[in-house]
Amino acid sequence: MIKFRCFTQILTLQTTFRTAHGSREQIESLWAELSDNGLQAYGEAVPVPYYGHTAQELKKVLDALQNTIEQTEINNASAFWEKMHPYLSNLPAAQCALDIAVYDYLSQKAQKPLYRYLGLAWREDLPVSNYTISLGTAEQMLAQMQATPYPIYKIKLGSKNDLEILKALQESSPATFRIDANCAWTLEQAKSYLPELEKMQIEFIEQPFAVGEWQAVEELRKITSIPILADESCRTEADLEKCKDYFSGINIKLAKCGGITPALRMIEKAKRYNLKVMMGCMTESSVGITAIAHLLPLLDFVDMDGALLLANDPAEGVRLEAGKAILPQKNGLGVTLKDTPKK
Repeated sequence: MIKFRCFTQILTLQTTFRTAHGSREQIESLWAELSDNGLQAYGEAVPVPYYGHTAQELKKVLDALQNTIEQTEINNASAFWEKMHPYLSNLPAAQCALDIAVYDYLSQKAQKPLYRYLGLAWREDLPVSNYTISLGTAEQMLAQMQATPYPIYKIKLGSKNDLEILKALQESSPATFRIDANCAWTLEQAKSYLPELEKMQIEFIEQPFAVGEWQAVEELRKITSIPILADESCRTEADLEKCKDYFSGINIKLAKCGGITPALRMIEKAKRYNLKVMMGCMTESSVGITAIAHLLPLLDFVDMDGALLLANDPAEGVRLEAGKAILPQKNGLGVTLKDTPKK
């Protein structure tokens, strides 16, 4: 008989991580565990701050669902997701942690790595992850880059000196640059930055404007060939239907949309709409990051450096070598916990 439990983990970052939304030094992560005759499967999600729920609050909800989860047949991840959705419809991080654990469980039972269970093939030309440089002064951001040489950087912006910072960083590195303003720019700012951004050959601009600034996105796209990707504007499947008419692509985050099940539907729809597909992270441990890695064959871009930013990653899973994903040679997610987690 399947047993379920959930717990939380305090994840400490190596350094303070800053974006236009604020800064953080610690994150509490929500974990789900399914066990059955010696098989143990895990899922993880870091709650998204603007959804307004903490990991402890989500744990209480999942704890209350323990009997329901254990008494519901788990032989199809999508069907199980639908059965749980009425209980978790407004709690995507909770549904995400449970959904990832279900995929880990089913792919282990099938004796396949998750990507093969999903019918995907591993290739040499899969997307390479960027390394994120958090917002700060030019000197602080340059120090981050020098500490971690990488082929692709995602630069967090949203200060009064964005262009000066970008110029200083690009002068010090031949890497590809992506930029993420986290809703901090106005249309006037973006227009004034464009000539320099195009000279710098920025790979894409992620979420330059606040959620709902559709006209600004439309105007910006008309005057630049740099792709504009939605992040905060595209949390769920429903958001995708609006974003497809304005953005060049979307950044899917498992904790925002509710797990692998809805993410697969979003990827399929995005490709149908000729949108670029990126998957990002919420500074999860190697459990959540490894779940993203198994979806790489479906992606155009990926930002899966979350575990690299941690001082106390409690698990082992995918390794990143200069951004290239090296999966464990195991079934399921292939993750291993370093310590026995507490309840």
